[in-house]
Amino acid sequence: MKKDQLLAKWLNNDLSEDELAEFKASPDFEKYQKIKNYTDHLEVGDLDENTMLSNVLKQKKATPKVVPLYKTWMFRAVAVFVLALGVMFVLKFFIPETQTANFGEKTSFSLPDNSEVVLNSGSEINYKKWNWDNHRHLELKGEAYFRVAKGRKFEVQTSLGKVTVLGTQFDVKARKNRFDVVCYEGRVKVNYANTQILLTHGQSVSFENGKQANINVTSLKPEWIDDQICFYKEDIRSILDEVERQYNISIELNSKDTTSLFTGKLPAKDLNVALQIISTTYHLKANKVSKNKIIFDGK
Repeated sequence: MKKDQLLAKWLNNDLSEDELAEFKASPDFEKYQKIKNYTDHLEVGDLDENTMLSNVLKQKKATPKVVPLYKTWMFRAVAVFVLALGVMFVLKFFIPETQTANFGEKTSFSLPDNSEVVLNSGSEINYKKWNWDNHRHLELKGEAYFRVAKGRKFEVQTSLGKVTVLGTQFDVKARKNRFDVVCYEGRVKVNYANTQILLTHGQSVSFENGKQANINVTSLKPEWIDDQICFYKEDIRSILDEVERQYNISIELNSKDTTSLFTGKLPAKDLNVALQIISTTYHLKANKVSKNKIIFDGK
């Protein structure tokens, strides 16, 4: 049976058990189910055949016309289908799009203007497709690297600050109270609290608890793209949080020394080496209590 016939019968709850099983196995069933959920609360008025016939008979030189029941069913199915298409349009263009990268993963995707985005582990982006070329605005939780296509103003909003560019390459990280922005090409305007800074190629700025640090950048892209976790004057808890994201593990810290700051790199694809560097730097002993849990104890 053709897909449109199955859809019409499904909307009218007229499928047999075999036909229903076939329809549920189709790749578009989840999308149709979502549309049906939205249209369940929409009512299509019943067709009053008696009233219609009475009105026709009252007209002069008019020939009475009977509307077959199968046409009534078809009218309802078409009406629901048209409403479903409208809901689908709203879902596609007005409901925000969400892209995520789970712990231990990275996600790459393109925006409607072909700008490219790479999400680091444990990060999320939300944006709307509707009128994107005139309003290039998105919300970021975590860290992402952007290659922005030329066009109108491009904005990245985070809970800690906002980054505005025209066409460039840059990295934004917003984790807890730490806000880092790195410019790899072009110019980037950074807004943090009451501070506004303009970064150019090879410049970076970091804010943490209101304190600002400017950093010169020598790399051509973020180190995490090549599976290296880079830190600049970060405490051990921030380091362990990032290791948890990259390796999708849980880390418990039993140590009094949590204030020493670390600047350096850790591998994102070799957990044993990463644990060894942390242990040596902070005089800790790493114990693997399970496949996905590590406990650091002070020596």
